[in-house]
Amino acid sequence: MKTLPKNNLDALLTQLSQSALVYVPKEVSGVLKFAPYVSSDPVRLDATNTLLPPKDLLFPQCQKMYHYGVNNDNEMFIDPIIESSEHILFGVRPCDMRSLECLDDVFLTKGFVDEYYQAKRDKLLTVAIGCTHPAKTCFCESMGLDPNNAPTADIMLRETDDTYQVEAYTPKGEKALEVWAPLLKEEEVQPQEVHCTLQVDSTNIKEKLDALSNSPELWDALSIKCLNCGTCTYLCPTCYCFDISQENKYKEGVRFRCWDSCMFSEYTEMAGGHNPRPNKKDRVRNRFMHKLNYFEDRYGKMLCVGCGRCIEKCPVNLDITVLIDKIGALSHE
Repeated sequence: MKTLPKNNLDALLTQLSQSALVYVPKEVSGVLKFAPYVSSDPVRLDATNTLLPPKDLLFPQCQKMYHYGVNNDNEMFIDPIIESSEHILFGVRPCDMRSLECLDDVFLTKGFVDEYYQAKRDKLLTVAIGCTHPAKTCFCESMGLDPNNAPTADIMLRETDDTYQVEAYTPKGEKALEVWAPLLKEEEVQPQEVHCTLQVDSTNIKEKLDALSNSPELWDALSIKCLNCGTCTYLCPTCYCFDISQENKYKEGVRFRCWDSCMFSEYTEMAGGHNPRPNKKDRVRNRFMHKLNYFEDRYGKMLCVGCGRCIEKCPVNLDITVLIDKIGALSHE
């Protein structure tokens, strides 16, 4: 079994950063997020989840799509702005790794390929790390995940006392480990079995919601508390709503897309003024139905990965696990 001694971590990250942009969990202005590795900044592999999810690496909060305009010959031009440099996402947790699977489904399958997302995804190496002490708001296990394993990562790290067990899951990961080899050791280690303290019964949650999709008892009380502030959607690793706009200057301009939120009243408002989700209850219902029902219909998996960010940061303490419990209770009445 290959292992990486913890005292070799900085040497490894320094080596990797010579040929790629390495993103690691670290504090930036007091916020825990994935940011480029700098040897002088502490790497926070000891933390559970970053506040901001890593989806920004593949689906930036604001992304230029193309430059357009009219040239000196009065001919129109459109130049796509596609980034494709080598990136390494180092220290991503199993829940966030599952979120990348969900984004892959959205941007790369069902007959549509988003060229901007694909260019970044093709150049990304993912190095996941298992959780040894999940946060009290983490419930990924209830969503079908293993807190100490991310089977779709390129490389998997599992922490022991003074080493990380290292395992390649993909050909890309195996090739990367050839570069790591001088810093690795061969030894037998036994990673610990990990479980989340927060557990919820999500068994057949989609089928239960099929029967309760329009239940006033379920959605009325939930929506009363909600502020429609959008915090949950901006911190969620799987939300992918966006808006497209442009900036024009004389004969040229730039079109770009930015994250949006289905919790905002303007999101579904049409040019003529009609809004299919005009009130707060409709928007709250749509968000949770999408996470627990609609997405599974289309892609075969739930869109909630159990990271707990929305539970931790909701200003009015809306808790998706409480909703799941209530769905279970109502389905048995």
